[in-house]
Amino acid sequence: MKVAQLSTRYPPGPGGVERHVAEVARRLGARGHSVDVYTSDLYREFPMERLPPSVPREETTPFGRVHRLRVVSLPGELHYPFFRGLDAALARDRPEVVHAHTYGTNQVAVARRHGRRSGAPFVVTAHFHPIWSIHGGWLRHRIRGFYDRRLAGPILADAARVIVQTREEERLLRELGFPLPRVEIVPPGYTPLPEPAPDFGPFSVRFGIPGPYALFVGRLASNKGLVELLEAFAALSRDDPTAQLVLVGEDGGMRASLEERAAGLGLRSRVRFLGHLPDDAALAAAYRDARFTVLPSEYEAFGLVLLESLAQGTPVIASRVGGIPEFVEDERTGLLVPPGDVPALAEALRRLWADPALGHRLGRHGRTEVVPRYTWDHVADRLGSIYAEVART
Repeated sequence: MKVAQLSTRYPPGPGGVERHVAEVARRLGARGHSVDVYTSDLYREFPMERLPPSVPREETTPFGRVHRLRVVSLPGELHYPFFRGLDAALARDRPEVVHAHTYGTNQVAVARRHGRRSGAPFVVTAHFHPIWSIHGGWLRHRIRGFYDRRLAGPILADAARVIVQTREEERLLRELGFPLPRVEIVPPGYTPLPEPAPDFGPFSVRFGIPGPYALFVGRLASNKGLVELLEAFAALSRDDPTAQLVLVGEDGGMRASLEERAAGLGLRSRVRFLGHLPDDAALAAAYRDARFTVLPSEYEAFGLVLLESLAQGTPVIASRVGGIPEFVEDERTGLLVPPGDVPALAEALRRLWADPALGHRLGRHGRTEVVPRYTWDHVADRLGSIYAEVART
């Protein structure tokens, strides 16, 4: 079957949706599908940065082609990438099924428009975030509110399927109040990280971290609960003056303010901002050597970094939000806390820091009982079945 995957960004652009699309495309290709990926020329969105010239705008892969199209956008809170030439590319290539990723994006509207013109069915994987958790200020929230009230319903009504990753994601979508087509729950897969080389050594030595550390992995963005994490870590640091906090991930507009807040809390030398780690083996070592991984987000559709941590046997602390409680069982796989609750987060940090045996038990359960349930092969099999169903209707 000839399938088009539509995504705002794609590797080497970092991110969970980007990796999701790459893993799905590769495995669908291995199952005999022809998969073309239509994506943008962006490396990141906030602040907007384009891919370097060394990344080809047209690329042939074992599963099909990757088309990196030019996008245009308005500045600031009006940021919204519009694809140039996506309609024409779909009309030229004539896919049998179009799979658009991420609710509210231009590519979902283009998929609908192409379906109306050509009759090709389209499906949408929502990767949904509620309005209160999205990046930006009041204007961006008002624009998103208008989309939710006026535009989303008619667009999604034409989809052959809406795909979500968790039951909670489906519930939040249904709260918007418009009818949905058939909804399929397809949890994401886990991408095993490569083992560090034998001579890599301890992560803390490689990156100059002077003591044991707690780890955060993710974009430094306003919805990740990072101010609360700094405040909670300040309490832990008073208990153990050797404790360090390591933040791994690209800047989503908050690094400067977080550095300022860390300094204000007296943590300038205790908090390390490492940025994005392009070497996945280094990331595996970061997880492996951490006391625990903490993800105190306001919302997460799923939280793949928690699976990455558990796969290394490292326990997790996370907010009880979104899809996280559907695979992180409190007191068995990790510790869950209410979002935004600094005292509860501080208590969880202190508890897991002081009790290595508890951390070992939680991490072992996650590695052996939870991670094996989430495979990209299962995702590809489910998607292949969905494509076959919608192509027949």
